[in-house]
Amino acid sequence: MEEPLLAAATGTGKKIGGGEESLAVREVKKQLYLAGPLVAGFLLQNLVQMVSVMFVGHLGELALASASLATSFAGVTGFSLLAGMACSLDTLCGQAFGARQHHMLGVYKQRAMLVLALVSVPVAAVWAYTGEILAWCGQDPEIAAGAGSYIRWMIPALFVYGALQCHVRFLQTQNLVVPVMLSSGATALCHPAVCWLLVRGLGLGRNGAALANAISYLANLSFLALYVRLSPSCKATWTEFSAEAFRGIPDFLKLAVPSAVMVCMEWWSFELLVLLSGLLPNPKLETAVLSICTRVSNELGAGRPEAARLATRVVVLLALAVGASEGLAMVLVSNLWGYAYSNEEEVVRHTARMMPILAVSLVFDGLQCVLSGVVRGCGRQKAGAFINLAAYYLAGIPSAFVLAFVWHLGGMGLWFGIMCGLVVQMLLLLSITLFTNWNKEALKAKDRVFSSALPADTAAA
Repeated sequence: MEEPLLAAATGTGKKIGGGEESLAVREVKKQLYLAGPLVAGFLLQNLVQMVSVMFVGHLGELALASASLATSFAGVTGFSLLAGMACSLDTLCGQAFGARQHHMLGVYKQRAMLVLALVSVPVAAVWAYTGEILAWCGQDPEIAAGAGSYIRWMIPALFVYGALQCHVRFLQTQNLVVPVMLSSGATALCHPAVCWLLVRGLGLGRNGAALANAISYLANLSFLALYVRLSPSCKATWTEFSAEAFRGIPDFLKLAVPSAVMVCMEWWSFELLVLLSGLLPNPKLETAVLSICTRVSNELGAGRPEAARLATRVVVLLALAVGASEGLAMVLVSNLWGYAYSNEEEVVRHTARMMPILAVSLVFDGLQCVLSGVVRGCGRQKAGAFINLAAYYLAGIPSAFVLAFVWHLGGMGLWFGIMCGLVVQMLLLLSITLFTNWNKEALKAKDRVFSSALPADTAAA
């Protein structure tokens, strides 16, 4: 089985059904069909908070410092947690869709929305006292007070964000990526107008930018919710609200908690660098490469381990190509990027110096994103959590601290350190992927899907 698969992956395999395409070419087309809208949707979703920070950046240094600190705190304590827990749907919905247990996708989505809403309550309570927490941690009193005000106005966005992430992953695991892209695009297109209205028109200042996030997230969520309920494409996977969503929550948490830890370990490390560096108003640049875990989870759920293996090899090559092209583009606009966030020439010059380092990190980050998606597609989030913990907190952060504060390399030292973490993470994830028993993973996926679907089938009988 291995030799024909290797031939297919290199494009030298036999033709299929008299056609002119090899298995690898067909897989590349599948990946590109998913990757284009997925990457676009991911970037457009991230534009919401990015544009808000840009608006605040031109209100003054204090406003910008407060908003940047609040955004980092919100990412560490809230958004990363919700996004990580929602990532469990990559495994659950993806494998259920591949196994043709379509009704379970709606159940999983409802269950996830319920859990994420409950988790948002204590997070909101923490956000209400952010100013006091930051002041107690030694932050400048004015900045801490401003950050506390900003994040309180962002509390509505917290509750919308969790539901939005559940809808996005519910759709993308069914390969319905175009609606996600269009919804995110419409939201991103309208968001600057919303920011202007609240920040300038109504005179709410930086707090208006925070509230604009909630309004745009709600618009995005509303569009996707209507699509799920009205589109024929979701007729089989959305069967209205079910009491079954209230059952199986402990089993859901067994996957959601390590999934959240896996995502948070990486997200927190980048946010920690933002807090350590003090290089405001430069928020961390998100990678444009999205982990395409949908293909892997679908193929495993359908009991096609060979196809999942091939999908993994193809998407790694695509990630290399995309990362290299994005890195090149980042270097080409290095002298212009800083102006989007500030009019300060010092900030612009420092940003330009950092761009080549960030460009190289994009390549490694793209690879680890893909390999992390493979881990999530297989439902091996616990292994991923331990890998991220070791890569960033035993290698990356200590290296960043030494390079920045002992060797006095400043901000560049911080990014060199995080690159060390990225390389370690990528190599560890690659080792897991290379030694994955795809037949065993396919059987585990089948057991997971049908054990979850059994109560519903029994009740129907």
